[in-house]
Order: sequence, then C-alpha cells, then structure tokens
Amino acid sequence: MNLSQDPAAAATAAATDWGPFGRPIFDDPKARALSRVGVVDVGSNSVRLVVFDGAARSPAYFYNEKIMCALGAGLSESGRLNPEGRARALSALRRFQHLAQGMGLPPLSAVATAAVRDAQDGPEFCEEVLRETGLKIHVIDGREEARLSAQGVLLGWPGAYGLVCDIGGSSMELAEIQENSVGRRVTSSLGPLKLRDIKGGRRGRKEHIKEVIERLKGEMGPQRDRLFLVGGSWRAIARIDMHRRGYPLKVLHEYRMSAKDVRETARYIETSDLDKLRGACGVSSSRMSLVPYAIDVLTRLVKTFKPKDIAVSSYGIREGLLYEQMPQRLRARDPLVEASRFAEMKDARVPGFGKTLYDFVSPIFSGARHSKRRLVKAACLLHDVSWRAHPDYRAEVCFDNATRANLGGLKHSERVFLGLALLHRYSNKRHGSSFEYLYDLLDEKGQHEAEVLGKAMRFGAMLMVTGNGDIGSLRWQPRKRVLHVDLPDTARPLYGEVAESRLKSLAKALDAEIDLRFVKPAPEPEPEQAQE
Repeated sequence: MNLSQDPAAAATAAATDWGPFGRPIFDDPKARALSRVGVVDVGSNSVRLVVFDGAARSPAYFYNEKIMCALGAGLSESGRLNPEGRARALSALRRFQHLAQGMGLPPLSAVATAAVRDAQDGPEFCEEVLRETGLKIHVIDGREEARLSAQGVLLGWPGAYGLVCDIGGSSMELAEIQENSVGRRVTSSLGPLKLRDIKGGRRGRKEHIKEVIERLKGEMGPQRDRLFLVGGSWRAIARIDMHRRGYPLKVLHEYRMSAKDVRETARYIETSDLDKLRGACGVSSSRMSLVPYAIDVLTRLVKTFKPKDIAVSSYGIREGLLYEQMPQRLRARDPLVEASRFAEMKDARVPGFGKTLYDFVSPIFSGARHSKRRLVKAACLLHDVSWRAHPDYRAEVCFDNATRANLGGLKHSERVFLGLALLHRYSNKRHGSSFEYLYDLLDEKGQHEAEVLGKAMRFGAMLMVTGNGDIGSLRWQPRKRVLHVDLPDTARPLYGEVAESRLKSLAKALDAEIDLRFVKPAPEPEPEQAQE
C-alpha cells in the first residue's frame, strides 16, 4: 500500500492519533523530494559519491563509492594539488556524474574541503571539473565544514550534545552541538597529510599537535560532554580498537571508546606491525599510512578536553548536506522510528498493523522511559518485515538485520535489544543461535525485557487481520503478577491452539497468571423517538 496512491488511506492516516511519535512523514511531498539525493565530497584524501534513498529522516545508502586520490599529498611543500591525485579525482568525478545521470538523480551537491581551498590551483581544478563534467564544486571554508559535519552527527543523533571532531586529510575541525543546533566552530591544519610534513620527527610533531590543540581549547572553551569522531582516520582507529578488545559487533556507528581505550590502542598501534594490523582490521594501505599521525592527534585531543565518553559517527559532512535540505519538522523526527515506519510500509504484509501492535503491547512497558518505548515502537513496526525469509532462519535474519542495519539513533546495546525482541517474535528460545556471542552487549535485565516484548508481539501477531482493527488490550499488574487479556468477542475464531500457546509463553516469561476475557461490544444506543 502506498499512501500517495490511495486517497482513502491517506485520509485515514491524517486522522489517526499517532501518539507520542507523531504521524508518518516520509510520504510527505517535501520528504519525498529527498527520497533519492546524491552528494559528492572532494576531500584531501578521498573523493566520494553517496546516494541516499528511502525514508528521508533515516535514509539508506543506495550507492556509496570512494576513490582514494590523496589530493592534498605534498600540499604543504608545493602549495598545489598532488598532480596524480588531481587526475584521479577528475576521472572519479566524471564517473560519478555519469552514474548520477544514469540513476536519474537531481543535480549532485558537491563540496570540496581543505586541499582544494588551500591549493593555489584549487580554483583552476574546480573550473576544469565544471568544464569536463558539468559538476559545480562548492569550496567551503573550515568553519562551514565543521558545521556540516556537526549537522551530520545531528542527523544520526537528534538531541545530541557534545563536541564533534572531524578529521580529514589536510585539516581537523571542531564544533559543539547542543539543543539540536551547532554552536562554536574552529578549524586547524591537524590533518595527517599535513602532519607528515612537520619537521623534527615524532617529537616535533607531537609538540606541534599539543600547541594547536591548546589553542583550539582556548577558542572552544570547556567541552566535557561526549566527543563525536567523524572521518575515515577515526574510523580506522576504531576498527583497530575493536580488534584489540575482541569486540564482537563490527558496526562502527555509535561504537564507544573511553580515554583508557584510546591510550591502550595508541600503544597497540605503536608496537604492532602496521601491515599485519591493516590486514587483520580490514583497513586500506593508504588509510593505514595515516593512522600513526591520527592517533597522536586523538591522544592529545582526549587528554586536553577530557570528554566523558567517545562515540564514533559514520555520519559526517555528506549526511550534513542532506540534513541541510530537510525541513525543520523532518529534522525533529526520530530517525529510528521513521526508518522503521518506512520499512513496514514497504515490506510488511499488513502495513499499519505495527501501530495497532504497539498500542496492544505497550501497557507491559507503561513505566518505561522514552528511550525504551521508542525501541518497543520500532520493534512493533519491524515485527513482520522479514516474513519472506525461510521459516527456519527467520528469527536469526531478524536479529542480523536489527544489529547490522544502517539505522541511526541506536547504541550497540539497543541494537541487541531490538534484535532479541524480533528474534523472540519468531522463536521462544534464543539459546543456540549463531549470534549468541553478541547477547552480552546487553545486560540480563535488557535481555529479559526483549524476550517479553518479542513474545508479546508473537502473541499479538496471531490477531493480525487488518492494519487498524481492534485486537483487544493487555493490562499488566506486576505486583500481583497478573496479565489481564481482554479480546474482542469477534476474535474468538483467531484464538486457537497456537495463539493460546503463545499467550502462555508470554505469561511464563512474565512469571504471571493469565486473566483472559472475551468482551462483547457494547450495544448501540437506541435512537430517541421524535416527540410529537
């Protein structure tokens, strides 16, 4: 079903009370205009095309291609773009423009950062690109680069607060974010390609890094909240940290590190064979060559600003360009819930039933915080999107999708919660799964809550007939350990052996007794007789 093609469905959706999460917005005309958008980032180290698609607030990566050009290599000495990198970048941009035309995209949004803005031949390069490809490159300054990167973080973390650090090949930017806005911003030349040219060996380089970061701290002021890391060199370091720790979930977005982790990983890098480490962590040779410079920057950054924790963001300047085009009411939406709605509308057998199911199971979580209720909402919306998978593997497919999908606004522990809830939607037991090694990323209480949610959805799905029909209600009394189940009398034919078994499984997970009633609809009031 597509609301844009079904006026009756659109009218129903407009009239529906969607509760604390608001009504769906991805099918709004302004959101549809962002349904497939291409952006190009001409950086000092790489040139990348990303095409976003799907739910505009939490888009999927329809296409993502990167060419390591090293435009900024040698820039400090020559003052010009690396000739070989320039030729490779031009070739990549020809390809990207051709791909965009083949996909029928609107005009690409293209930005260039430190290397092109600093090089003497930067304007000449942009003119050549325009002449050869028709692609207009917008060269942005460091403060604008910091702002766009920070907006990329806000796309993935609505309401986030802290310090965003974006490192490229030739520069490093800082920006503070709070209350869904970008505050102070600074830029510096602490990019690994430029640090390679600092005189005095590693000691001279570390002194230079310390001096610059102390200056940046003076401009930014105290920043003791979360530190968000944006950029390929940071992601490479995160991969190495995962390898050192034996971390089980290889998802970089929202990966967390502590100051101690950074120090230990710095020592690990310093004492390791970089070529062997590169192979073990899946880092390219060109990126690994920059890691020793980047880790010196990160070590000093953490030591100077002393953030409460450190989070890796896969979202940056490219996502910031998409965020720039969003209307404010779309920016304010929860990316997890919007993406889940889009998935339900696209893939579920009965689109719209997710809301009915949420209303049905939510009394079990009536005292939960908003952070938990949004996970319950997402699980209900996603409960049926994997129905095409083979029944023997459906539970594991659900878990795999939830833990590894491109979803914003999810901590790793929340990914496991969502995955376990969906696993239990199709399976009573979670032991023996090939993903059991990931369960410990969530504490025992969270694992139990996910099981309860999954089994509640498993029972509620037995009552699924239409998207917005009355399937009854649950009422949970945790002190008395009683689960009250009121089903409409019309649902009697649906309450067979399997439904009964699933309800008992839910009650067992809650350690509860069942109070089941079938409720007949109240009689229609008789119309009043007209008085003579």
